[in-house]
Amino acid sequence: MRTGEPLPALGDVLSALDTGVWHWDTASGLVTLDAVAARLLGLPAEEATLTEAQVRARLHPVDWNEITGVVQLAVAEGTLAEVRIRIMNGQNQVVRVVRSRSRPSFDPARKAYVLTGSLQEVTEPTPGTPAGRRAVTGDWRRSREAFLLDAGRALAEARSTQEVLRVAANLSMPGFSPDGLAVFGVEGDRLTIIGHHGHEPGADNPFYMPLDTDYPAAEVVRTGRAVYLSSPEQYRARYPLTWPLAQRFGRQSWAFLPLTASGRTMGAWLAAFAYPVAFTPDERSVLTTVARMLAQALTRAGTAESERALTDGLQRSMMPKLGPGIPGMSVAARYVPTGGGLQVGGDWYDVIPLPGKRFALVIGDVQGHDVRAAGLMGQLRIALRAYASEGHRPDAVLSRASRFLHGIGEADPADMRFATCLYAEVDPVSGVLEIARAGHPDPVIRMADRTVLTRPTAGGLPLGVDPDTDYPTTRIVLESGETMMICTDGLIETGGHDLDTGWQRLRGILEEHRGNQEELADALVQAVHGPSSHHTTGPLADRREDDIAVLLLSRRSEGCGCGAEPDTVRPPVRRTMLTVAQAEPERIAVARHQLRDLLHDWSSPDQVDSAVLLLSEVLTNVLVHTDADALLLAEVTDGGDGRRIRVEVTDAGDDLPHLRRPGELASSGRGLVLVELLAHTWGVDPRGEGKSIWFEVYEHQDGAGPHLDGHG
Repeated sequence: MRTGEPLPALGDVLSALDTGVWHWDTASGLVTLDAVAARLLGLPAEEATLTEAQVRARLHPVDWNEITGVVQLAVAEGTLAEVRIRIMNGQNQVVRVVRSRSRPSFDPARKAYVLTGSLQEVTEPTPGTPAGRRAVTGDWRRSREAFLLDAGRALAEARSTQEVLRVAANLSMPGFSPDGLAVFGVEGDRLTIIGHHGHEPGADNPFYMPLDTDYPAAEVVRTGRAVYLSSPEQYRARYPLTWPLAQRFGRQSWAFLPLTASGRTMGAWLAAFAYPVAFTPDERSVLTTVARMLAQALTRAGTAESERALTDGLQRSMMPKLGPGIPGMSVAARYVPTGGGLQVGGDWYDVIPLPGKRFALVIGDVQGHDVRAAGLMGQLRIALRAYASEGHRPDAVLSRASRFLHGIGEADPADMRFATCLYAEVDPVSGVLEIARAGHPDPVIRMADRTVLTRPTAGGLPLGVDPDTDYPTTRIVLESGETMMICTDGLIETGGHDLDTGWQRLRGILEEHRGNQEELADALVQAVHGPSSHHTTGPLADRREDDIAVLLLSRRSEGCGCGAEPDTVRPPVRRTMLTVAQAEPERIAVARHQLRDLLHDWSSPDQVDSAVLLLSEVLTNVLVHTDADALLLAEVTDGGDGRRIRVEVTDAGDDLPHLRRPGELASSGRGLVLVELLAHTWGVDPRGEGKSIWFEVYEHQDGAGPHLDGHG
């Protein structure tokens, strides 16, 4: 029937049954109604032609949105389109509920749907009837919408194929729930089973079959159209060869629906029922919607699992094996990727063997948490290994690496990245570490008695920022029983912390931990992120704010494993060294902070204040009265009669300081006077080229004050 043609005589018969007839062509956007259909829509009882907008204004907005989905489903399955519609009045009130039935068709040339159907008023289902049970709480539509929202949310949160299958198995559909399901996939030209529920063990074996088999799931995959079987008789008549596969489970109805993603049928979903199901349009609509959500969830899960496999391969290829033990030293490492994307990013660590039984520790962080960052990280790591293997010193290694990364950025200015890095060359015999740093956090030293200090080191700009940047080298000594920690900022700042508060958190862990080195590495990561898993050497957490890399280098205590008696083992010594250059007077504040950390458990706070004051005076004296840099060495020792702190400041100046008695208004000359008053002992020692000013303070045991027995 074409738009504008008179309705056939059959209209008189339908009118007597209070059933209206309508016609809708989506290309023209017009809807033709007979008199009964017009009356049911709240219009005068006469034939009318309305626009889609006029019809839509008289329907409940939720029902109008549903019509499109029902029509598309009916065209795809070649079935009737049936939908219940609420008719609204001008006051936005429901005046009646009508049932619309039509046989839609699709015209590809015009890309339009053409529908001719009937309209009949219906009453709400009576409680206790099948229709009433299908309505669940009295409103089938509200129950269905709530179910689909819950199902969509649950499937969206599933992170693996197994989680998706568990969610699908636990879906409770409104009024009709399957007691068995299976999800089929495709491998080449064969149908496989991805997972199932409600079938006895081993039931998946028969489902591994060629796609041309006369089996409902295979037909669904071949055609992309659903198959509904409402009774065993219907199943047996339509698929006699494979009916025995379903017969043994004793089910009464089956729905096989295509799993379609991005226009491709990737498999099929079987929902089997222990009771007869008619598969009304409403029920088919729910099943089809669930199948679409299930296909999307399986696609997301498959992609995530592929990404995790790729992540695993990237991490295994990019993270080094720590290899055999280093004589006199041990190394522990952890790498923890961020939770976003591929869970692989720009943080890395490396252990590089060098000639002469030396080795280098490298840790760094390329800007970003994406595949680009991971790729640059891999390139930079290889470049650093090459420069180190050529025998370059730490400063030269970082300078060359910076030029290398800057060159890569010049080739692609739109995606220029920088990287922070710390490179430490280690001599295991002497414990000497030569460190060069490019915008990276300073190393941290945990001493033999678990005193923890941040070890300030000279540094330059991050790699790749300026190809001509210099990277000065700082030499420190890792004493027997000490551990050095170097890490990326992700370990420090995760959890809303900044560098200061994050460091205080890590310091507490380092000071309190009593286990071995591997357990300490685990504790550092777990305290920040909780229990996790690791690919090679320890825990790796699942969800992260930022990438993390951490390296621990320990120098074994003297006497351990060498047969020495306990009383021959030297008591632990706390020691810190720091250079204060003429051009960096601000490092005096760093030196004061270092000394306070060194005396963190000193029994007398007044003595700590005095020692810090004396250090400041001695360092200032060097910077003001000489042209040389100052080298600070501070040691805490225990000689058996109590602990003492010895502070020694060395410079290359020739003039020896002398004790003066400044006048009341003098602006200088009080430094050595304070040293004499507050130190237990002090002195000035010539050192060939230069001199050393030193003082000692003994820890109070019973309130005794300083003994002024030093000489100026």
